[in-house]
Amino acid sequence: MRALSLFAIFFGLLFAFGPATFDRAQAQEAPVDADTQAVCAEAEERFAAAGGKKEAGKVTVLMYKYRFCPPNIAVKTGTTVRWINVDKRTSHSVWLKDAGQPESTRMFNMETYEFRFAAPGKYPYLCGPHWDQEKMIGHVTVTD
Repeated sequence: MRALSLFAIFFGLLFAFGPATFDRAQAQEAPVDADTQAVCAEAEERFAAAGGKKEAGKVTVLMYKYRFCPPNIAVKTGTTVRWINVDKRTSHSVWLKDAGQPESTRMFNMETYEFRFAAPGKYPYLCGPHWDQEKMIGHVTVTD
């Protein structure tokens, strides 16, 4: 009986504090505090200074200082979201892991990745190299 109790405690702790995994609970809505707002404003300035243009019919999300800007967006079904890295020295990726999509290639300054959201739902996403330690996560809500 004691061995069974220890077994249950071990697996309970492993489940609660086990290896780092990304799941929907971690990215339902990314927090937007004053620091995030300031970083996102700086990202917009960098994008404009680099001659960046937002494309009509696409929603743009910038990647800068380990954040997605804006971190939470709502779009209509069929919308294409375009992620653009505006960091000069850090590569980022986009990974819609819960949606079963492969991680994008690493993007460097002003490189992009696009994804068309074909079905309504909630789509958490992350930066492959920075989601765990930097909490670089975002969320797309798709409605009809």
